[in-house]
Amino acid sequence: MSTTNRRKFIATAATVAAGTVVASAMPSIIKPTTNMTNKYPVVHHALFWLKNPNSKEDRDKLVAGVKSLGKIETIKELHVGVVASTEKRDVVDNSWAVSEVMFFADLAGQATYQTHPIHQEFIKTHSHLWEKVVVYDAVDA
Repeated sequence: MSTTNRRKFIATAATVAAGTVVASAMPSIIKPTTNMTNKYPVVHHALFWLKNPNSKEDRDKLVAGVKSLGKIETIKELHVGVVASTEKRDVVDNSWAVSEVMFFADLAGQATYQTHPIHQEFIKTHSHLWEKVVVYDAVDA
């Protein structure tokens, strides 16, 4: 094999080897959405409108109260949020003040949450803060 052919062979082999390394790493970097499954298939999303929408104190009390619901054992994940300062568009509703998104392993866990003493105490001690609550419950499609 000539020196030129040997160099071409080595360069080609190195390129193929590098491509193989990159390709083998791809599954751990890129996860196709078609193979994704939700760990917790039941989602409970509640939006709260405050009676005093300009009161940061009331909002903070409600946020703390919602976070306390995370102690309920059937809630697998909990996200508590407030309105984001995102782009104003016709499809965006930012009229609410506090959001809770809970994830449950099953419908039985969500039903347990509804009647749980911590949830009932939350309603009793915090309902004076909100004017309206809208709930969206969903399961994986």
